[in-house]
Amino acid sequence: MTPPMSLDIISFVEPQPASLASPCVLVCTMDKATGWCLGCARTIREISNWSAKPAEERRAILAALPARQAELAARKG
Repeated sequence: MTPPMSLDIISFVEPQPASLASPCVLVCTMDKATGWCLGCARTIREISNWSAKPAEERRAILAALPARQAELAARKG
């Protein structure tokens, strides 16, 4: 018989505030020159395990995106 689970060993997923939700826009194509996604401007490393990253790390990534998106737009021409 399996012993009952205690709440102290159960991990709960912390809900993400909308402001820390993934910036993915389903345009998953990487720019070879920058290594950024053409849709959300994140790197593969930043995209992987997004929801498991600490909130501080997600905030830092989100803060970098507007400048990256501007650079990607300028490169398009």
